[in-house]
Amino acid sequence: MNNLEGNNHLIYDEDNVAKLKDSSNNEVHVEETHNVPVIATVDNEGPIVTSKELWAYYLYYNGDNGVGPLGYSMTLFQSLATGAAFDATLGPGHPCSASTPSSACLLPWGKGTKSVSSVVLVANGVSFAVMTALFTTIGSAADYGSFGRWLLFVLTVICWAAQFASMSLTSPDRWGLAMALFMIGFISYGATLVFYAALFPRLARNTAHARALREKYERGELSAEVYEKEESLEKNRISNISTHQCVLGGNWCMVVYVFFDFVTFRSLKGKNPVIFQQRRPGPKLPKGESYLTIGWKQIWEAFKQYKKLPYTFIYLFAFFLLADGLNTTGTLVSICQNDKFQFSFLQNTYLGLAQAITSTLSTFGFWYIQRYWKINTKPMFVVTNVVTILIPLWGMLGIWTSKIGFHNAWEFWAYNVVFGLFQAPYYAFSQTMMAELTPPGFDNMYFGLFGLSNRASSMIGPNVIQAIIDNTQNNWQGFPFLFALCTSASLVIWFGVDVQKGRRDAVRFSDEQRKVVKIV
Repeated sequence: MNNLEGNNHLIYDEDNVAKLKDSSNNEVHVEETHNVPVIATVDNEGPIVTSKELWAYYLYYNGDNGVGPLGYSMTLFQSLATGAAFDATLGPGHPCSASTPSSACLLPWGKGTKSVSSVVLVANGVSFAVMTALFTTIGSAADYGSFGRWLLFVLTVICWAAQFASMSLTSPDRWGLAMALFMIGFISYGATLVFYAALFPRLARNTAHARALREKYERGELSAEVYEKEESLEKNRISNISTHQCVLGGNWCMVVYVFFDFVTFRSLKGKNPVIFQQRRPGPKLPKGESYLTIGWKQIWEAFKQYKKLPYTFIYLFAFFLLADGLNTTGTLVSICQNDKFQFSFLQNTYLGLAQAITSTLSTFGFWYIQRYWKINTKPMFVVTNVVTILIPLWGMLGIWTSKIGFHNAWEFWAYNVVFGLFQAPYYAFSQTMMAELTPPGFDNMYFGLFGLSNRASSMIGPNVIQAIIDNTQNNWQGFPFLFALCTSASLVIWFGVDVQKGRRDAVRFSDEQRKVVKIV
């Protein structure tokens, strides 16, 4: 390694490439330098992550997997709403039959009526809007002290309560309560995922392997490129194992349902991150600030700094649209699936089990391929994006023919298998991409924004699709918009996000904000 001595000083060009210049501003050739922004010196990272702490993190996701009561609450809500609705072709007083599509079942709504499909999409859209307010208000606050740790615990308890309460609803006239409980459970569940994921970057930075890599780099034993690739693989390892545990927990819940007709418990392992998580508090809340206002101030400051983090914000924007398209596509396919199988919990469980089993296999399969060939995160993510685009494209075909395009039972089996093979890795790699582009030490803040892009993004899709369905009374007319949304977002990510440059931008930004590294 070359040392920076004498009157030489480090500057950055327009592409954020570090260059050494002498006192006459002439460029000095160096093969490599530690001043390239690769590692951020983050205060108070805490102790090395223990095996018990890491497995507690994994097992939380095992329990917080979205199956169980939460997975069935939307089906229950749609089923009760359909039971309370009337057939649009026959008029009020004529209940919907088993063969009546949800787009033709009308419910009283305000001064008029709205189809069951639209009501379900409205519930999703409002839920995502509430999540947006939640993440923007208290997302950044979780970076201070131990607030994030206890916030995750409280949200988990609310999530459990709403899910179990929904299981008591059996009468169609209680569809409104079913809608409310679905929304509370959905909102709190989405929030638990965001604040759980925000723990990920700090854990990944502080495993024994990650610390050893950092020490080797600082001693000059690793080049910047090798260090970045190896640290990225460590992030992917943790992300893939946690995702595998998530789908494994989903498998367990569905097996329980098959034997007992309905899932009657959720894994109580969700408390583990609180019990076994070692203390890694963030900085103290600045004097005069409030947990309810610091988030908005931090986000405003972050957006003012977008020029310093261009790839981070391009990714957040594009992923916002991609997640909106994917989440709304999943909701629309679920509506079609519920219509096809007449809200059969058992049939939906079999389909979910097919998805969960393939997800279990694919998560480790993708991780094995990535680790064996040492492939960067972005190419792996791109592969999963292709399938994200193909799902609404397949649904579009159902507009013009009833032979394919989510009209047949076998298509829903194929959808769940394909979704499992590619979308579980999609979630793992999208999370790792965000961790790569997040300024160290600002994890909750940027993962809160990522939560807007991921869990709280679907404010556009559901509202557009429910308007299309209300106008056409045809669920399949919503797929073209979703195909366009997913395709455009994927193209921006593929061609507009440079992960290596974005990672170095994020490290430099963290150092500048914390005034840890001073370059003269």
